[in-house]
Amino acid sequence: MKKYLFLIVAGLTFSAVKAQETTPEEALRYAVENLSGSARFRAMGGAFGAVGGDLSAINQNPAGSIFFVNNFFTATGSSFNSKNTSRYFGTTSRDNDSSFDLNQAGVVFVFKNTNTKDDWKKFTLAINYDNNNNFDNSIYSSGVNPYNSIDNYFLRFANGLPQEGGITLQTLESAYFGDLNFIDQQALLGYNAYIFNPVSNNLNNTSYTSNVPTSGNFYQDNYTFTTGYDGKLSVNFATSYKDRLFLGINLDYHYTDIIKTTSVFESYNADPTTGLQSVQFDTETHTFGNGFAFNLGAIVKATESLRLGLAYQSPTWYRLEDEQRQAVITDCPDCGNQNPIYYNPGITMIYQPYTIQTPSKWTGSAAYIFGKRGLLSADVSMKDYSVTKFRPQDDYTALNSYMSNFLDNAIEVRLGGEYKYKEYSFRAGYRFDQSPYKVDQTFGDLTGYSGGLGYTFGDSRIDLSYSYDHRNFNYTFLSSGLTDPARVSRYNNNVSLSYSMNF
Repeated sequence: MKKYLFLIVAGLTFSAVKAQETTPEEALRYAVENLSGSARFRAMGGAFGAVGGDLSAINQNPAGSIFFVNNFFTATGSSFNSKNTSRYFGTTSRDNDSSFDLNQAGVVFVFKNTNTKDDWKKFTLAINYDNNNNFDNSIYSSGVNPYNSIDNYFLRFANGLPQEGGITLQTLESAYFGDLNFIDQQALLGYNAYIFNPVSNNLNNTSYTSNVPTSGNFYQDNYTFTTGYDGKLSVNFATSYKDRLFLGINLDYHYTDIIKTTSVFESYNADPTTGLQSVQFDTETHTFGNGFAFNLGAIVKATESLRLGLAYQSPTWYRLEDEQRQAVITDCPDCGNQNPIYYNPGITMIYQPYTIQTPSKWTGSAAYIFGKRGLLSADVSMKDYSVTKFRPQDDYTALNSYMSNFLDNAIEVRLGGEYKYKEYSFRAGYRFDQSPYKVDQTFGDLTGYSGGLGYTFGDSRIDLSYSYDHRNFNYTFLSSGLTDPARVSRYNNNVSLSYSMNF
């Protein structure tokens, strides 16, 4: 029996409690940057820290908007394709996801100072939107686990965590799901689905034993489907001093909306007429909120051809909320009056708001401009992921301590080049993003390549880019108990098309 319950019945009941179990990956999805922006920006690997002259370049260095000569507008649409190859206990599975998005749109206004005696020659004001991160993705993993069953997840909560004792049988028999904390809710899900039994029928009993067959070799699969985005609206101001020093600042407003649905399935080679045959556990989590950051940048024209840049990007402070729905379905012919057993509390849990603070970033840049023929550029960025934090800190002490101990400084390198021939521009880029972990097995390094071309129609321009990147990472089916990882190789292939014009 296998039935996916991705659209879990929400019911009309809502209940608010403290946060559910949280993992470092939930912070890293905001802290780790993707290559996003205009087609020209993507084609050159995002190496625009000292180049400027592109609306997405202000993400690398806010001073870059000063290199626009006239008022300028750009809009970009992108096709996103992700392919995931998962390996779990020797079994290889594949899944992919595709989407299209208007991922960038912005405008810059140029103000020239007509006072020839003033050293501040020019000012620019820009407003730009970028889909900072497209979360549309699907991962499918399957295999035979010879060691661990899904019962470990539910028993972990039922028998008690180090900081609290087990849940009483009386609570499991009589409690309302919405009145319990997250830990006890997970125990109630397992109990009502007959995944475990009490050691004693005494109502004060707090010990439980698994109802899963002990033969091992548990067939398991997991399907995770994610949709959503992290959008960023930047307001930029830049100025030029003696046409040698260029300064800029961004005020960045983030807004995010993500729906993540997971379905974990497990079945057993057991007597088909008695006992537990299979378990399916579905969870849908809706995360939404907003954030704020600022960005400071400077570019120096060392010579007429050589530019050097330095930029500081502050942490982003996100304020987020989670809503969650869960259900369990089991096949157990002799466990109750009805089979299959479907336990859906019919409640949307609304968890208390929390904040995530991502790490700040420093970026050093250099670009060499070959007149009107082309350019070469390089950016090197540094982030200390160990300072990533969840708040309130009292609720996330263990998680923050884990990230402090296991995350590390990481560098990102971006290289780009452009060659111009008449109305045509030819571009290429390279990107390397180091793992945020001290040991990168959990979340590996990223390597990416890109290319593209552009054509100028006088006052307007059209640009096309293709970008590819690859990263390996571990993916666990559940946050605890069943944590044997699938090894996932993710490949992203993106095509972007931009239209720009002077006005």
